[in-house]
Amino acid sequence: MTPALDLLKKVRAEHRIHSYEHDPKAASYGLEAAEKLGLDPAQVFKTLLASSEKAELLVAVVPVVGSLDLKALAQAAGVKKVEMADPAAAQRATGYLLGGISPLGQKKRLRTFVDVTAQSFPTIFISAGRRGLEVELAAAVLAEHTQAKFAEIGRA
Repeated sequence: MTPALDLLKKVRAEHRIHSYEHDPKAASYGLEAAEKLGLDPAQVFKTLLASSEKAELLVAVVPVVGSLDLKALAQAAGVKKVEMADPAAAQRATGYLLGGISPLGQKKRLRTFVDVTAQSFPTIFISAGRRGLEVELAAAVLAEHTQAKFAEIGRA
């Protein structure tokens, strides 16, 4: 179990766990998950961390088929500028290793933003906190348990 799955179990949130054999040589962990689980890549989301000009860490959840629009995230967060967070800082703040960072069950509660496209699917897939482990849940369930805001932060 991971902190993300422990949280979902504790709050009795509806979810399904999917696992696959992770290949350490995979170029993209998210695309690997979509391929190995036979999923529409648009329905698989990656968790990224960005840092504001005030050194506030922000969590961004965007489709694996696109990228994070840093300007849009800054606007959604009400800050002047954001850049990708230092990987070591991301791991320290979340308690997860890169490639397995889940927006759920992080060590420290960080402001979280989920791309609006997540709302167009009955369920989405996000990291369950370990490479090779995905959790399927409704975007609304994710938002509820991370206090996330939906915003147009992804770029195709």
